[in-house]
Amino acid sequence: MTGRETLVSLVVSTRGRTASLEVLFASLASQDFQNFEVIVVDQNDDDRLGPLFEMMKWPFALRRIHTPEEEGLSRGRNAGWKQAAGAIVSFPDDDCWYPPWFISRALGKILATGADIVAGRAADEEGRSINGRFENSAQWINRNNVWTTGIEWVVFFKRTALLAVGGYNVDIGVGASTPWQACEGQDIMLRALAGGFKCFYDPSLYGYHPELDIINPDDLMCRKGLQYARGFGRVLRIHGYSLAAVTTWVARPATKALFFLCGLKFRRFAYYRNVALGRFEGSTSRLRDPM
Repeated sequence: MTGRETLVSLVVSTRGRTASLEVLFASLASQDFQNFEVIVVDQNDDDRLGPLFEMMKWPFALRRIHTPEEEGLSRGRNAGWKQAAGAIVSFPDDDCWYPPWFISRALGKILATGADIVAGRAADEEGRSINGRFENSAQWINRNNVWTTGIEWVVFFKRTALLAVGGYNVDIGVGASTPWQACEGQDIMLRALAGGFKCFYDPSLYGYHPELDIINPDDLMCRKGLQYARGFGRVLRIHGYSLAAVTTWVARPATKALFFLCGLKFRRFAYYRNVALGRFEGSTSRLRDPM
């Protein structure tokens, strides 16, 4: 794999969105590295994305896989990468977008480190980290820091690593037919680490995404807090994290929930209560109805 000769495959699994895909495509059209293909796995049961492929000409190879009979982000990603031609594969969200140096910087990190997988962070357009807690320094990823060293749509895989781990676990992630609605990225990274693959994180690699509102969370955000946290707990469980580690991860949002309850900030209390509950439920497989 050498620089400009490397073909990169970008696999986008999508359902229910249209305009945000145009924003993503526009950011890809502005990349300073252009040897890539885009594969869109379209899970919509209608043809809402048709004009995006038929009426607009993009300066990159674009393919569409229409699978309206299937649901789930992880399932869509797997369908896409298995048809990808690139030696390097990445998985943009259908509502993210990227700075023009994004792909070239990722390839540079792979070449410089020799890593099989390179990850970055979510940011706003000023470069401030959003939608999670991320490490401030570049470092190798391990079982301890895997939770703060990447987000799914800012990860580049060598195809050899994807083949070895078999792709994403379709029982984990948004749209899965299970309660485990997040942390498919940590799951695949942990499986790669267990297989001996080298995984590297660099905070200078980042993409853009709408920011989740956990300051004034509405009912939908509170439900997401529960559903995403269940996925977090599930990954802790299936990868054999210790009782001490699980307790720590549950205690953190529980402590925040108590703090906000004491401050009479009931919406923030509800959100962090749900996060603590979801992590507990996922790690024990004891589920209750959303609160």
